[in-house]
Amino acid sequence: MRVAGDREICMGAGVCVMTADKTFDQDDDGIVVLASDRVSAGEEKAVRNAVRMCPSGALRIVSDIV
Repeated sequence: MRVAGDREICMGAGVCVMTADKTFDQDDDGIVVLASDRVSAGEEKAVRNAVRMCPSGALRIVSDIV
């Protein structure tokens, strides 16, 4: 699975980091930073939840194929 974060529309709520902290981080301004665009198998469910719960819609799954 691959994931993308749109830093232009991210509002810095931090839901992604609280939900999937192995994939998402925040910079000093609270804007999403990806640890990697490739999601480990053990983190997939958490990343899907983070994408679904992101209040700004800044996250998306790019591909379900690793």
